[in-house]
Amino acid sequence: MGAPEGGGAVPESAAQAVLVPSEQLPEDAPTIRGHDFNEGRDLDAVMGAMLRTGLQATALGQAVEEVNRMIRWRLADEALEGEEAHPDPAVRAATRAKIFLGYTSNLVSAGVREHIRYLVQHRMVDVLVTTAGGVEEDFIKCMAPTYVGDFALKGADLRKRGLNRIGNMLVPNSNYCKFEDWVIPIFDAMLEEQQQQGAHWTPSRMIARLGKEINHPDSIYYWAWRNNIPVFCPALTDGSLGDMLFFHTYKNPGLILDIVQDIRLMNDHAMKAAPRKTGAIILGGGVPKHHICNANLMKNGADWAVFLNTAQEFDGSDSGARPDEAVSWGKIRADATPVKVHGDASILFPLIISQTFAKQWEPRREVGAPADTTGDAQPRANGHR
Repeated sequence: MGAPEGGGAVPESAAQAVLVPSEQLPEDAPTIRGHDFNEGRDLDAVMGAMLRTGLQATALGQAVEEVNRMIRWRLADEALEGEEAHPDPAVRAATRAKIFLGYTSNLVSAGVREHIRYLVQHRMVDVLVTTAGGVEEDFIKCMAPTYVGDFALKGADLRKRGLNRIGNMLVPNSNYCKFEDWVIPIFDAMLEEQQQQGAHWTPSRMIARLGKEINHPDSIYYWAWRNNIPVFCPALTDGSLGDMLFFHTYKNPGLILDIVQDIRLMNDHAMKAAPRKTGAIILGGGVPKHHICNANLMKNGADWAVFLNTAQEFDGSDSGARPDEAVSWGKIRADATPVKVHGDASILFPLIISQTFAKQWEPRREVGAPADTTGDAQPRANGHR
């Protein structure tokens, strides 16, 4: 075959297909540019460049902005309209958003536990929602450590050695034995109080009681109890705590947990938030994600929302659903600017904290001072952007 003829014009059909005229973007449209490490390796600078990096880095930058909007909001930002409940300027300036934090158990097994504990210790969030493992693993870690393992370790070999694998983390069976020795006498005492004093136990009240009993500064739920931050776990029996409650029914039967009162209390936290706005930060999916979103449905949707998880939406699961699906249900407000970052919360959440809570807040009181029991107390802003 001969060579193609040259020297002619580009065929018009090809030119139209390849060289489609560009629409002129606004002059202030953000451009893609990542952090230049010639300028240093400062974390703030690296994180500041995320918004313009593209891909999930841009989503991470948007999540930082969304969390900062939750933190910065004051009732004073809103116009006085109609029968305003709080006309006092001082009250309006001090009234902050109510922030719901949800997370799955694997994150408490991991080192995200310490990040959550930091937020709860300093009263930077208002309501916690987790799973059974997200409760028990916190207490177990106060008694014995979880170890770094490997995703490739063989289950059959670990079973013979009495080691349980959570991803690339290892929990010895002996840890759960220590947990049983600790928790069963507490269940006995709770049953006695139920029978003799009429104590009415719900999952959130049980978690608060266990937080009081653990009395350990590394514990999320110790600080939740100290700071009167409610912890909701509608699936409290789905884990080692459920095993312990099961064993307790044989050893000393009769302990009752009322989940109905907890759903009333959880939904009331959203419904009665007004005039405060609400924000949701949800790490992972499943029960914590839906429980927070569904509670906010009762007030016509959360005002801000950030989801961090690896789940996809294509199987129709709530875990993988993007925020816009929650908007369709009324669980996030239609005028909100929610963000989902597709990624591992064990990586993403500490980075977000570094650019939000750790900059924006300081403890309202010295650590270890008597807890405020109003339930709505918040830390002060420290004036940083």
